[in-house]
Amino acid sequence: MRLYSWAVVGFSLVFVVIGIVLLVRTAAQGGGVVGFLLGGLFVALGVARFRLERRRHGS
Repeated sequence: MRLYSWAVVGFSLVFVVIGIVLLVRTAAQGGGVVGFLLGGLFVALGVARFRLERRRHGS
């Protein structure tokens, strides 16, 4: 079960990084609603999943 928790944390971090990269690339290329929306959603998904996993273990 510990491997599952580490995998969830790892994937959460990957989602946050993907979101940040999308936001930076979108801003660097002059903006765009879809890029900002998807970037923000990826970050939100990663943070939410990380928080849910922490809550599940009572940390």
